[in-house]
Amino acid sequence: MGGNERIMAKKMKAAVLTKLRTIEVQELDVPTPGPDEALVRIRACGLCGSDVHYFEHGKIGPYVVTKPIILGHEAAGEVVAVGSEVRNVAPGQRVTIEPGVTCGRCEYCKSGRYNLCPEVRFLATPPYDGAFCEYIAIRADFLYPIPDSMSYEKAALIEPLSVGLHAVNRGGLKTGETVVIMGMGPIGMMTLLAAKAAGAGRVIGVDLEAFRLERALQMGADGVVNLREEDGQEAILRLTGGRKADLAIETAGNGKAAQASLQAVRRGGRVVLVGLPQEEATPVSIPYIVDNEIEIRGVFRYHNTYPTGVAVMAAENLNLDPIITDRMTLDEAPLAFEKAIHEKNRTLKIVIEP
Repeated sequence: MGGNERIMAKKMKAAVLTKLRTIEVQELDVPTPGPDEALVRIRACGLCGSDVHYFEHGKIGPYVVTKPIILGHEAAGEVVAVGSEVRNVAPGQRVTIEPGVTCGRCEYCKSGRYNLCPEVRFLATPPYDGAFCEYIAIRADFLYPIPDSMSYEKAALIEPLSVGLHAVNRGGLKTGETVVIMGMGPIGMMTLLAAKAAGAGRVIGVDLEAFRLERALQMGADGVVNLREEDGQEAILRLTGGRKADLAIETAGNGKAAQASLQAVRRGGRVVLVGLPQEEATPVSIPYIVDNEIEIRGVFRYHNTYPTGVAVMAAENLNLDPIITDRMTLDEAPLAFEKAIHEKNRTLKIVIEP
């Protein structure tokens, strides 16, 4: 390994999920990068809904926590060492980290849809550790240099932005179209940014929390619907002049929101499902879908989004203050999880800064 004198530490701090609802800050060995890997000092890592889900429930679908795990996958930092085969990054470079390392050989990787690779090693998805720690080693082709003008926290949020970019791509958004986003949590907010960047004419945010809807308006939403105060379908008709939306994107992970998404689009409209409801099945009206020729597409993570994500985040006028509600240290990680669970009415994105 060349140019690695800068890394002297042998031990690092890490926030480890040791059992359900228990995060312990431990001292662990700094990982050693392999020939095709880089060692990255983590400067910012966002707390995601999936991290909270593992913390609370110990599993998401088929992914089950069976041993202590480091969570966190929305990360950015500084390269401090590289393996002998690495050419794309060098020590000292500031990078954002794409967290899903794929095989590169299967039919999905070969066709460009590498998010569907069955061999993917995704940070903070059991059994793989994540980035709520001071250093990680990761295959270097999943690192993307960022401009000096971009903060590490913005670079970390390119990961959730990528979900929004992929959702918008899957929805076939055309310039000037109207988009309804069901759920204005962090992914909903990032999908709002992605839709605006892709040329949406109007974006309408739907949620139960007034706090989130206020922040959505600050981020550029053209209209919002508070489901505690009005009927969602009537409000969408009112906001679209009776036409409904061209595209609805469900980011709340709620069966009722998925059903409402079908009703929110015009005949021939499209629905993209991003969120994962707790229930195994959600009833939908097949005759309604067929009669209105509604297209439904699922979203699993993203692919080929990071270069676009870097460009979107690099926009000088992009202010993420409405989305980033808290900045905390690694030692405060246990508190961050509790805050994310109990203070949804005033918390959006919490960023951990090791």
